[in-house]
Amino acid sequence: MELIKVENVTKVYKTGTVETQALRGVSLTIQPGEFMALVGPSGSGKTTLLQLIGCLDQPSSGKIFLNGKDVSQLNRNQRADIRRGTIGFIFQFFALIPTLTAYENVEMPLLLNGLSSTERRQRVMDLLEAVGMRQRANHRPDQLSGGEQQRVAVARALATHPLLILADEPTANLDTENGKQVMEIMQRLNRETGTTFVFATHDPRLFGYAQRTIVLRDGQIAENSHSTPSEE
Repeated sequence: MELIKVENVTKVYKTGTVETQALRGVSLTIQPGEFMALVGPSGSGKTTLLQLIGCLDQPSSGKIFLNGKDVSQLNRNQRADIRRGTIGFIFQFFALIPTLTAYENVEMPLLLNGLSSTERRQRVMDLLEAVGMRQRANHRPDQLSGGEQQRVAVARALATHPLLILADEPTANLDTENGKQVMEIMQRLNRETGTTFVFATHDPRLFGYAQRTIVLRDGQIAENSHSTPSEE
């Protein structure tokens, strides 16, 4: 069964009497374990689609299924419950808590899920090791480079063993080398853990990492293509 199924979804934003149609009848499926890119210029609808798939917002019409469950019309609290156990997020601006160390940032979602201190420590250190940040565990975000902060964000997103990781422009604030390293880490973790990754980007340098590329233009799918992703 597909992990995500999007059926004829539209999204309209209203500002006063002005309506902006961000998505226009989008349909797609995402299989478990995929490493997929949503690409397109600014305003194409890729971030809107990512937010709907991630249960951060509701479609204006159409349906979205996550693991067979219709999540289209869930209320805010119900969507939060779905996200907490199922979806991890990686943001363009890292979104780490500035007063917490790398260790504490990765630990935060585990605290919310009620794991014991022993389980939390093992999980956090394993994840920091996986992203090459074990030796920086006690550093706060302002003591880390942008690339290091994004590695911590990747570890945090994986903390709760989510089925799905959504990354919105994950390398936009990184230089070329750090961006490459972050993409290679996500690609490797996708292979090793089987976690599904969907990332939105307008950077053509990242397209080659994806197993499948969805091109969005003016709120519609313009292209849906499979490829052999580049390796580390």
